Amino acid sequence: MFVNIGGQRVYYEVNGSGPVVVLLHGWGASLNSLRGVFNHLAPRFRVYAVDLPGFGRSQPPTSVWGSADYAKLVADWAGEMDIQAACWLGHSFGGRIAIILGADYPHLVRKLILAGSAGIKPRRGLKYYLRVGAVKAARKVLPAKQMEAVYKLMGSSDYRQAGELRATLVKVVNEDLQERMPKISQPALLVWGEQDTATPVSDGQIMQKLIPNAQLVVLSQAGHYVYLDQPVLFLQAIDKFLRG
Repeated sequence: MFVNIGGQRVYYEVNGSGPVVVLLHGWGASLNSLRGVFNHLAPRFRVYAVDLPGFGRSQPPTSVWGSADYAKLVADWAGEMDIQAACWLGHSFGGRIAIILGADYPHLVRKLILAGSAGIKPRRGLKYYLRVGAVKAARKVLPAKQMEAVYKLMGSSDYRQAGELRATLVKVVNEDLQERMPKISQPALLVWGEQDTATPVSDGQIMQKLIPNAQLVVLSQAGHYVYLDQPVLFLQAIDKFLRG
């Protein structure tokens, strides 16, 4: 279904009845990436899944957005859906949004589930800054068509594929949400893949320390897409948390 939120055309799906759970996907994905979780929860919960602006079927933002802009859009969408005190499950970039909702829109959040969540600004070495400097220098002298070759050579996979959302991606990945985390009073479950290289387990450990009522579950033989790599164990963990 589509709904207009502040001029943004947003696609979402809903199924089931009972306590509300909202699923927020990661960067470059869509609500379909969380289809297995959606279907698992629908017999016991009223489950919503949203295509974030610029992904899936939802209209991209018309300007450069940060995580807080996405969170406001989602909060406004929740108001349109008459959602109060839901459990929010966010993967990666979706976790960023869930963190902001927990801190800044507490009336919307009953519980948080963060799966391989972003939100800790990564430590970067000299190689990263040299690569960024080279891309910026090339942008000053090369036409757009030739810059695509530079992006393919120098950029991350997310950056290469971001297209019109590149500036938004750059803004988002450079945001650090650690100051918001102590403001989250709701129970939080952090689920990480032991082999996650995009948002390493150390990020989850930092979040566990900063979020007052958080527990961390680390699943072996799983990477960044922990809910796909270990679906049975992931669903068992969230089921136990949701029952509590």
